[in-house]
Amino acid sequence: MLRVAFIGTGRISDLHALEYRQNDRAQLAAVCDVDQESAQRRAAAWNVPPNRVFTNYHDLLALPDLDIIEILLPHHLHHAVTLDALSAGKHVSVQKPMALSLAQAGEMIAAAAAAQKTLRVYENFIFYPPVVHAKALIEAGEIGDPLTIRIKSNAGFSPTAWHVPLAAWAWRFNPEICGGGPMLFDDGHHKFALAWHFMGPPAEVHAWIGAMELMPGRVLDTPAIVSWKFPNNRFGSLEVVYSPQLQVETSYYAQDDRVEITGTKGVIWINGGHGRLADAPPVTLARDGQTRTFDDIPTGWEQSFIHATRHLIDALHDNTPPRLTGDQGRTILRSLLAAHHSARTGQSVRI
Repeated sequence: MLRVAFIGTGRISDLHALEYRQNDRAQLAAVCDVDQESAQRRAAAWNVPPNRVFTNYHDLLALPDLDIIEILLPHHLHHAVTLDALSAGKHVSVQKPMALSLAQAGEMIAAAAAAQKTLRVYENFIFYPPVVHAKALIEAGEIGDPLTIRIKSNAGFSPTAWHVPLAAWAWRFNPEICGGGPMLFDDGHHKFALAWHFMGPPAEVHAWIGAMELMPGRVLDTPAIVSWKFPNNRFGSLEVVYSPQLQVETSYYAQDDRVEITGTKGVIWINGGHGRLADAPPVTLARDGQTRTFDDIPTGWEQSFIHATRHLIDALHDNTPPRLTGDQGRTILRSLLAAHHSARTGQSVRI
């Protein structure tokens, strides 16, 4: 039985808790948040005893029976809390992006190695069932050798989206805390991870990042275009757009994500993610003059969290590396930072 503690009990923690609450090889054993009411509310919902609810994470880390710490905090806190958790002898699963700089990421990786503990960067999109299915089709040779990837991330509005308190968004507009913007650095990590998942690490990145003022002091990093050059004459692009009057069907964030991967003999489309804009199959494959659709695939965004957490539990039990490892998380962070450097300088960045 792996005993898990959450440091941070904000909105997203509900999805992180799903698999821990139903997996018979793990148990949610403690929670911490500076907002005591939030911590107590989540603890009650997750059957965590009141005496294992904290507002100071150092008190939580002093518990001797914890195995895994899930760090669900603003990005600027990832580095210090990860180092403290590893020093306390715990495995760590830290939210994406893992840090604000490559130097911080390197220190986190080194600390995990020194402590002989697992450092896992939590990236759920690569565990989203349509993505997993598309990856299996590609590995089976259905589209031949992948040549390009095109990703479109489109945010809008939804009357059914879940409520996220303003405080949960405000820090994302502060680059010193977030590390970049809400769409291309924070949420953008998912899309950079998808590009890495299907194409490997890029060799060169170029980006244009726009600015849309939502209200005074709230500037959204959109529209934005990122271009990737991968080894062996392969390419990719990411388009990030906010359309304020575009309605998206969702139970979570009002955002639709679409992926198109073109190979030497076919094309695969993946639809959906946070939400759904169009009534399209989760996965479509075109090759040999025929089109095949794959509809019998779970598409709820929560499924990506369930499978990502289950993978970590299995990896720790089996003593195998999880995805993303610290090194893999640093690889994605490197391309994220390169995109922002490119946008500032107007030059492509070799990685």
